[in-house]
Parts: sequence; structure tokens; C-alpha cells
Amino acid sequence: MDFRITGLSPEPFLPYFSLSDAELTALGMRRQVVDQHPGFPDRVTLMDAELGETVLLLNHVCQPAMTPYRACHAIFVREGATQAYDAVNQVPESMRRRLLSLRAYAADGMMLDADVVDGTAVEALIAQLFANADVSYIHVHNAMRGCYAGRIDRVGSSLV
Repeated sequence: MDFRITGLSPEPFLPYFSLSDAELTALGMRRQVVDQHPGFPDRVTLMDAELGETVLLLNHVCQPAMTPYRACHAIFVREGATQAYDAVNQVPESMRRRLLSLRAYAADGMMLDADVVDGTAVEALIAQLFANADVSYIHVHNAMRGCYAGRIDRVGSSLV
């Protein structure tokens, strides 16, 4: 089963980088300089930010469906990230090096299944979850902190 992993569009985040730290704080966001690698996974490029780079830590609605599974959590967005990750049958290194929580959803946003997997073995769980024809898409979260990490779709399906 072929799958596509995508990062977030950079467009909604670009204006925030020009705000002052006080303006960001008023919006519930924080600007941080990366002081550990890995440790600051960018949700646009799906790469860990490099030492010295600037990231924003902000809350993101990752599951907007009006169901009991509507969800939001903290994410990092790297300054200068302009191209969203989009690859077929390729797992980014930022996911490979972490314990992941995969959450499988129906088209209406109801969660159908979920499991935890080491990032080095994620393909088998993707195949297992997509074996259920009712699964429309999968969200990936970092299992330790719960942060949204990316979206997985069946190849050939339209991204929502």
C-alpha cells in the first residue's frame, strides 16, 4: 500500500515571524533559538531544526473536525521553512528517530484506531491501519510529548 506523508503549509505561519516577542506572547506563542539537535522538529519541512536556528512554538489545531476527537497541540515551525514536506513511501528522519502515535480517522473525523510504534518500523503500522477501508487518513504524533508530527494519506486520495 502506497502512502503519502505531508507537512503543514508554511503560509499561515509566515506572518508570525515578523512579530515581536511581546506580540507573540500575547498570541500564546514563543520564539526560541534551537539549542539541541534533534529536539525541535519543524512541522512544515518535517526536519529537525539545526542549532542556532529560530523556531516558533505555537498551538495548532491538527484535527479540526467537529467530533469528540477535535484536537490541538503545540508544534514547532522553523523560520525560513517555505516548502512543505510531501513524499510518497518515504518517512522523514524526524519521524524515524522518535516513538510515534498513529491515529487513524474516518473521513468524518472520527477516530477508528490508534497504536504506538517506533519510527524505524512505522511502515508496517501504516499498512495495518490502511488495511481498514474505512480509514481515510492517519495523523502522526510524537508519543512522548503528544505533538502533531504530520499527516499520512493513501496515494491517490485527495488531501483534506
